[in-house]
Amino acid sequence: MSFFADVLVGHEAAWADGAAADGPVGASGMGQRVAAMSERSSSRLQLHDLHLAQGRRTVLEHVDGDIKPGAITALIGANGAGKSTLIQAIMGELRPMSGKVVCTVDNARRAWLPQQLALDLTFPMSVEELVMTGSWPSHGALKGYCAAHYRKGREIMARLGISHLAHRPLGELSGGQRQRALIGRTLMQEAELLLLDEPFANVDSDTVDILIRILRQMADDGVTIIIVLHDMDHLRRLADEVLMLSAGHGRWVAPSALNQQHAPAQVVPFTLGGRHAGTA
Repeated sequence: MSFFADVLVGHEAAWADGAAADGPVGASGMGQRVAAMSERSSSRLQLHDLHLAQGRRTVLEHVDGDIKPGAITALIGANGAGKSTLIQAIMGELRPMSGKVVCTVDNARRAWLPQQLALDLTFPMSVEELVMTGSWPSHGALKGYCAAHYRKGREIMARLGISHLAHRPLGELSGGQRQRALIGRTLMQEAELLLLDEPFANVDSDTVDILIRILRQMADDGVTIIIVLHDMDHLRRLADEVLMLSAGHGRWVAPSALNQQHAPAQVVPFTLGGRHAGTA
């Protein structure tokens, strides 16, 4: 899977329109976010009775959802539950057997951050060059950058704490440094819809804290975020809504229902199944 196809170009042609503070959020902060979300009434992404299959095997059926601006939606489920399949459908890479995905966000404002294992780290590109490619969907890949582009890129790298890595090749970065650079690209792109697949896997705790803060700020600015998560602490700190995939179906679950299943101090992977499902 090529680096350009999956990160730099950002799947612009593949997406089908027809197919805060870091740490735990208190009741006051959550109430403010919910109120802000309720004011943003227009949906950016809708899932209508999706029936998805891989080959001849049905993976998910009757999946519905109405995802609005400013919401961080956690996508959770056991391995093989259909998380990647649903992401493929949202991206327009997998045609539903029935139902449809409706997205109102312009292609130039959609971003997809895959797992780091999907990246080709042999591609000769520096951190600054990667961040700057975020301007490609709207500015074009063959045009030169202006002073405003470079100024914005430097501001983004400073915000992510990677200014000192600007000229370092991607292949020489740690997992956490690389993930910060990839998030920097989405900030440069000014994405309005962002999908992330396990962005906290194999990264250091400082990077986790920085990325959670940045993602929360992006959501507060109105960005719609869908994120695959496997850690209860990350869900507690980020999720406004949760779509849990289990037994071929999707269930919308209140984050508080899942939080009640685990002690606040625990940092553990999800254990999903009938008795761990919480309440819809």
